[in-house]
Amino acid sequence: MPELLKNKYNYESLHELALRIQTVYHSFQVNDFIDTTMDKTWDALELKARMRQIAINLGKYLPTDYEQALGIIDKVVESYPAGCNDFTLICFPDFVEVYGQDESHWDLSMAALERYTSSSSSEFAVRPFIINHEKRMMQQMAVWARHGNEHVRRLASEGCRPQLPWGQALASFKKDPSPILGILEKLKADPSLYVRKSVANNLNDISKTHPDLVVKIAKDWYGQNKHTDWIVKHGCRTLLKKGNRDVLDILGFADAACVNVDDFVLDVAPVFIGGHMTFSFTIGAKKAARIRLEYGIDYVKANARRNRKIFQISEISLNENGKKFYTKNHSFADASTRKHYPGTHSVTLIVNGTERGTLDFEVFTK
Repeated sequence: MPELLKNKYNYESLHELALRIQTVYHSFQVNDFIDTTMDKTWDALELKARMRQIAINLGKYLPTDYEQALGIIDKVVESYPAGCNDFTLICFPDFVEVYGQDESHWDLSMAALERYTSSSSSEFAVRPFIINHEKRMMQQMAVWARHGNEHVRRLASEGCRPQLPWGQALASFKKDPSPILGILEKLKADPSLYVRKSVANNLNDISKTHPDLVVKIAKDWYGQNKHTDWIVKHGCRTLLKKGNRDVLDILGFADAACVNVDDFVLDVAPVFIGGHMTFSFTIGAKKAARIRLEYGIDYVKANARRNRKIFQISEISLNENGKKFYTKNHSFADASTRKHYPGTHSVTLIVNGTERGTLDFEVFTK
């Protein structure tokens, strides 16, 4: 099982950080800082809580003068190799969030968030500024959207995502995402994939509350250039999984009626937790068609109810009367994001957003 992200904040990473601070601020109390940060609550703290605990304690051991403290942090950031982007350094933008929201600190804080995002990310730290000073902060984001550094341009989009994972939800943007749209318009053909991924994720967030708006944006944007087309496709992924006919049409996926599905069957082997399930099928095109293949698994949950998760198989183009055979293995090994339970599950084959068959199967414990 992959290491939990929160465990990147550990004694070794904190000790290295503290020593780097002490190198530029000699009175920094390394051991006291670590002991205060990694107190009896530490093990139970999740990712954001650990980040916040570090930031709060930085404020206890750095100078109380905010500008002086930022100057020390600047020198620490400069001590890392050029181009370094280290997740553990997000505690520095978090320091700005904790100690830099006073009106008198605005310019210092904006400049610091811009600087620090290149070595970590300021995507979480900007959100309280948006919540408390939406118009002013979105003007700043618009400036960042034209910045020469891809990390800063990404911040302009990532920071205002309505539903950023691990970040504070931006309730006003969930209700009305229109203030975001000018930022996305500026970045819709950005040469950096790092930025384009953020724009797509922002669109995908918006699609969850305003699907019709994202469909309209997709119609307006699609076909302009390859970068924008990529953003549209990835930004509409939730709508695609829901079988939204408008988005499927925009992206050129034919009506599923022109695609035949034959021999959709399950492997006869029993399915155990920790093992895998196998199914196979053949598709055939009645006419030349672009085809998106997905499948849904209806998982049994701890409460015995079922919940569907959609997985993509492939996207292909077939000529008239063309056929293709598929075999798919699906893992039932437990992971940090999913625990499996015994019981009757289902697999549903989905062709261009339309369900084309469902098979039930039992999952057993070993």
